[in-house]
Amino acid sequence: MRFLRESYIVFRRQLRMNLRNPAWVLIGIMQPVMYLVLFGPLLKPLVSQFPGVGDNAYTFLVPGLLVQLGMFGAMFAGFGLIGEWREGVIEAERVTPASRTSLLFGRLLRDLLQLLVQALILVALGYAMGMRASVPGMILGIVITLLVGGACAAASNALALTTKSEDVMAPVLNMLLMPILLLSGILLPMTLGPAWLERVSDFMPFRWIVDAVRSSFLGDVLSSQVAWGLLAAIVLSALGGWWGTSVFRKENA
Repeated sequence: MRFLRESYIVFRRQLRMNLRNPAWVLIGIMQPVMYLVLFGPLLKPLVSQFPGVGDNAYTFLVPGLLVQLGMFGAMFAGFGLIGEWREGVIEAERVTPASRTSLLFGRLLRDLLQLLVQALILVALGYAMGMRASVPGMILGIVITLLVGGACAAASNALALTTKSEDVMAPVLNMLLMPILLLSGILLPMTLGPAWLERVSDFMPFRWIVDAVRSSFLGDVLSSQVAWGLLAAIVLSALGGWWGTSVFRKENA
């Protein structure tokens, strides 16, 4: 109960900071919305040629954009933490008796709530543009997205406290996120590429997650593909949480 109360206190403070400037929620969703509006129409005449993805361009595209939102939106959460560290907020928190894990968990709750709002907006826009998907599958897809977002947000906070510099963190994130974006099949299925590129992407856990969310949107919630993607999201979430908690404890030792 003490851990939950301390996490809630941190979450409430972080949420108040976001509510003072809600534009960040909209800014975070602008990139996937632009893909939805500008890239979606280009897929309409092509999606029927993609194997095993259905015949609706937006049912194919929205799940990939959800995972992209979970990755890119959450991965930049650490920039705000660097600002807090520079302003002395982290130093002030270290002298409190609060659990060091709750300092991270409260921030993760804020990031997950923001991601949930953005995901619901994206799915609603996808429906408005013609997406047709299974309701249970959409719920499962959003849950997988939140797991990915939690992993990325925790890793981002850990990286922020490790580097303590936006100038270092930004190129590191770009270096990591670019191959993930290209090899996970978010925009186009990897089956369209050469065999060697598809084999490389087979070792990318985010590709399993993207394929799982797409399958769940199509209604195949009990397929092995969904199971492997869900397992990958859970493992990444556990690893991200472990790294973030470890760095927070060392920082406040």
